[in-house]
Amino acid sequence: MKKTKYVFVTGGVTSSLGKGIIAASLAKLLQERGYSTTIQKLDPYINIDPGTLNPYEHGECFVTDDGAETDLDLGHYERFLNIPTSQANNVTTGRIYQSVINKERRGEFLGKTVQIIPHITDEIKNRIQILGKTGEFDIVITEIGGTVGDIESLPYIESVRQLLWELGHDNAISIHLTLIPYLAAAGELKTKPTQHSVKILMQSGVSPDVLVCRTEHKLTDSIKNKLALFCNVQKEAIIESIDAETIYDVPLLMLKEKLDEVVLNKLQLPYNNKPSLTSWKDFLSKHKNPKYTVEIGLIGKYVELHDAYKSISEAFIHAGANNEVKVKLRWIHSEGLTPENVPSKLNGLNGILVAPGFGGRGIEGKIDAVKFARENKIPFLGICLGMQMAVIEFARNVLNLKDAFSIEMNPDTPHPVINLMEEQKTVVNKGGTMRLGSWKCKLEENSKIKSIYQQEIIDERHRHRYEFNNAYLSQIENAGLKASGKNPKTNLVEVVELEDHPWFIGVQYHPEYKSTVLNPHPLFVDFVKATLEHSLT
Repeated sequence: MKKTKYVFVTGGVTSSLGKGIIAASLAKLLQERGYSTTIQKLDPYINIDPGTLNPYEHGECFVTDDGAETDLDLGHYERFLNIPTSQANNVTTGRIYQSVINKERRGEFLGKTVQIIPHITDEIKNRIQILGKTGEFDIVITEIGGTVGDIESLPYIESVRQLLWELGHDNAISIHLTLIPYLAAAGELKTKPTQHSVKILMQSGVSPDVLVCRTEHKLTDSIKNKLALFCNVQKEAIIESIDAETIYDVPLLMLKEKLDEVVLNKLQLPYNNKPSLTSWKDFLSKHKNPKYTVEIGLIGKYVELHDAYKSISEAFIHAGANNEVKVKLRWIHSEGLTPENVPSKLNGLNGILVAPGFGGRGIEGKIDAVKFARENKIPFLGICLGMQMAVIEFARNVLNLKDAFSIEMNPDTPHPVINLMEEQKTVVNKGGTMRLGSWKCKLEENSKIKSIYQQEIIDERHRHRYEFNNAYLSQIENAGLKASGKNPKTNLVEVVELEDHPWFIGVQYHPEYKSTVLNPHPLFVDFVKATLEHSLT
């Protein structure tokens, strides 16, 4: 079995510096050099997973093929590396403590006092090495959430310290991402915050091997010399990470800075082939030099925080580049939509996407948006809750079932066209209990959805409790809204499409989770193509 090497990525000075993007960019470069690489995220909060977190708190909850509800950074990992992640790629403090407490309850510690060290740190070390022990990966990159100095992060930093010592310096290294702020009044870049951050890290027993410095301005030689001297890092291991136009520029910037070479040197691995990133550069060229522009309305309940729909917005970037189109998103809060203002608020859109979500807030606005798209022949895509709203709108306004609704919003509706899934009726706990992960869907012959996918059986990721109520299936289909995709085992309706419309599709699954730079999702690609055709008519 191959000996796996480990890279730990920590952050200092401030949060949101982009540890996930740096980790993903490094992994991309190592992958291009022929090394099988994966990334995992360790999150210091006590929730078991992000599945129960409000999107305003944490952004979107990303879902893997094996049904893990994870941090949105795993979406970046997949979009950059073009390989799926799993349960093992995201670990929270809550999960660590839950596991240790369960072991204590089973008597596995033989009556010993259970403590942070060694029991919690041993559990963290085991989780870090799960991916390495599979034999699949040459290099595992582990991103530590939060900022060095946070109380919540201390057990993780201690675990990293122990692993660096146990694995040896040739097999494990530490990268510290930090900020070099620019003081406009003084006209200077300041290194002191980075020095303090490294000092805090070193007080925990971890001395960074590589320093990646986020900056608005280029780092001079004198600044690099100063950082090398006071942070105890070799000058060639001080990497400039200057603000980029897009996150997709970062792998090219890190290649230019030779981050991959520095890491391979530290891990005593050969360079192998130099990364060409040909397909990546082709994507970037199309993304930055579009021939057309379309405007798509994203109708959602959390639009104040764009990260709540991160995978959707990124999927539009991938699909836009594929069509050589710039996709301009108009972020529209569904709570502010009414039948009276919908025409003015949605005026001029080339496409409408009704986004996923939970709960009753802003629901009527989503239904109004669906009606506007249906009646005005505007290309429409409904995802998860968006698909359910399309069914409700159709039932109300075409079938004249005036009080049709989902029992999620109105348990007493006389026409529950969206119902609670049978297996969900006995569920009490909310965390990790939805229909999650990858499920098969069979696409109907001669349907638009099958012409898009060009295959009969597809696998897509899900995250929902409620489903299309098959008691209304024949009534709805006879009126023109076809169920063109179903789960082959349960007959659960996964896709609906409107016959008398240029492009109107609702999907119960989340296609955005599987869109990557090198494999843009076909549903988004075709939707953007339809919006372009609409804009040119």
